[in-house]
Amino acid sequence: MNMNFKPKLTFANIINMNVGFFGIQYSFGLQQSAVNPIYDMLGASPDQIPILNLAGPMTGLLIQPIIGAMSDKTWSPKFGRRKPYFFIGAIMCSLALFLYPFSSSLWMAAGLLWLLDVGNNTAMEPYRAFIADKLDASQQPTGFQAQSFFTGLGQTLVNLSIFVFPMLFLGTKGSLPTWVYASFFLGAICSVGSVWWSMRTTAEIPPTDDELAEMKSSPLSLLTPFKEIPKAIMQMPKVMWQLALVYLFQWYALFCYWQNSAKSIAQSVWKTNVYQDNPIYNEAVSWSGLVNGWYNIVMFLVAFSLVYFAKKYSPKMVHAFCLVLAGIGFLAFPLIENKYLLFPAITGFGIGWASMMGIPYLIVVGAIPKERYGVYMGIINMMIVIPMLIQTLTFGYILKNFLNNDPGKAITFAGVLLLISAVATLLIKSDNKVEISNIPMAGGGH
Repeated sequence: MNMNFKPKLTFANIINMNVGFFGIQYSFGLQQSAVNPIYDMLGASPDQIPILNLAGPMTGLLIQPIIGAMSDKTWSPKFGRRKPYFFIGAIMCSLALFLYPFSSSLWMAAGLLWLLDVGNNTAMEPYRAFIADKLDASQQPTGFQAQSFFTGLGQTLVNLSIFVFPMLFLGTKGSLPTWVYASFFLGAICSVGSVWWSMRTTAEIPPTDDELAEMKSSPLSLLTPFKEIPKAIMQMPKVMWQLALVYLFQWYALFCYWQNSAKSIAQSVWKTNVYQDNPIYNEAVSWSGLVNGWYNIVMFLVAFSLVYFAKKYSPKMVHAFCLVLAGIGFLAFPLIENKYLLFPAITGFGIGWASMMGIPYLIVVGAIPKERYGVYMGIINMMIVIPMLIQTLTFGYILKNFLNNDPGKAITFAGVLLLISAVATLLIKSDNKVEISNIPMAGGGH
């Protein structure tokens, strides 16, 4: 089959091919919402948290572009091009999630996070390329926003488990509460099970004869990524450099929020800044799970409606507007003392999060050569993880010396960065047009 001709898929087909993203994002959601409170419970100080999160940006920086370049050069009639990589990644995630609750020390938990992040990044990058491979330009917006939908669904269930499981699974086992075991074991099942479903229901489109000839002329080797990645960066479309500036502020801000949201809630609502062996802090962590679950509910409710607005106003304008809503929500968040008012504040971030997971890909996908989707999706992820890496290396110093180790000020700082990223989005200039004139609207925002 010629990859230039891609058959139209039904909405059900697009959902099936993205179900695996649910498990990957359930795993990622545990990293966002459960790992930092676990670090707190194991005795980490607030300024240690950024460096303990170094695994995410480092593995993303190294793994995703390498896997992307390798998958571009891979084809098996039996196993496909992208699917072998995200299946191996899902198995690694499941193994790390199963072992994580047995962490008996801070550094054991940090070490297992590295294994978990290697698995997540091995699985996630080929999934982006999988969508670009399988769908034509008119259906790519729906495909990418389906990933936003499953990101929201997976992370919603994570945060609901953090709220509900402490009521069902009481007590402590080893160094951690029993609910941690339940949440992580469920994640292990979701990770491999959902990826298996997508693999079973969705076939990959074979490469063209020309692409197969190209693969044979430069076959996959250990040196492939190290040749392909620098070459792709040198030839990178201008619009991707412009997006990199947006991502610098956007993803630095998000790491600040995820590392400090539970502590900010503990401070503003429960009036405590004691995190170890403190039942009051455990209440705040549980409530933060509910709050973070809400922004993910908002995300999957609005994900598909953003396709309509991207069609009407352009992806750039939609993303800038959503970033402004998210920034305002962050600015309000640490000022709130009523725990129920945290939900309207974080709604803006839910809308912004839905955009972040899909709309930026629409801004750049039209400028990317189809035979290099894998490596360029990996490079886009480098643009995500480099700001996270910078954050893990710099924010501990900033938090300690300029923000007085105050988690509320950390989230205010994040809100300002999101507003800067909105301005940077409006500065993007590109002649590439994303073909979204025939988008199936998938029955509204659900």
